[in-house]
Amino acid sequence: MPKTTDSRKRKSDEVPTLSGPAHFGRPRPSPLRVLLVEDDDATANVISHYFTDQGVPVTHAVDGPAAIQALRERTIDVVVLDIILPGPDGLEVCRQIREQSDLPIILLSAKVTEADRVAGFDVGADDYVPKPFSARELFSRVVALVRRARGQVGPIRKNIVVDDVILEPGALRATRNGRDLGLTSYEFNILYALAERRGRVCTRENLIEAAGGTAEGAFERSIDVHVSRVRQKLGDDARQPQVLKTVRGTGYLFARPSPDE
Repeated sequence: MPKTTDSRKRKSDEVPTLSGPAHFGRPRPSPLRVLLVEDDDATANVISHYFTDQGVPVTHAVDGPAAIQALRERTIDVVVLDIILPGPDGLEVCRQIREQSDLPIILLSAKVTEADRVAGFDVGADDYVPKPFSARELFSRVVALVRRARGQVGPIRKNIVVDDVILEPGALRATRNGRDLGLTSYEFNILYALAERRGRVCTRENLIEAAGGTAEGAFERSIDVHVSRVRQKLGDDARQPQVLKTVRGTGYLFARPSPDE
């Protein structure tokens, strides 16, 4: 049976909470719990020690099967996943997790080309951190990603209804004709930004910012990948899209008007 271990809190017995709307709509603050999937002991120890010093418990899995088992047995808020693993690699593990959950996923990799990052976004990752990195930077990215996933960044957002598409930011839920689209938090934020500006063009830079990223940490191709995934989930024809239209050389446009427009 794959072995999963918990790092112990070192400086505090208190598990910090992120205030505001809780994950998946639970109406109370909830602690931040991290699943780290990393087979290199030295890297795992550095990350685990830094996170636990900040009061954040880390569940450590050394491979894909152990990670899937941990997700079935424990409450996890974010997955930090190395791409190079024994057995199924991190991309395959990310794909398996994404088929069952919309948990935020951060990929770690020494592979830094655009093609490598696109491959990560293609299987559903929310962020991509190239090696080498500092534990402090990774911790900041984890906290920021979970806050976005819980809807705790920026002003309070209202529900948006555009014809048969309904967006509920409090629950990070998007439906079309009553069917849950199963968007990740990153995908939801992109669709929400487009729907909020329906009828107007959103540049790729606008969408990177709306999704909570930065120009330094993202790139135009990654937005194209995420928009493509949103189109698929909407059932929008990629060749002749009726909902999310491409404005060549600029960005994207949510073309469906509101019923009251």
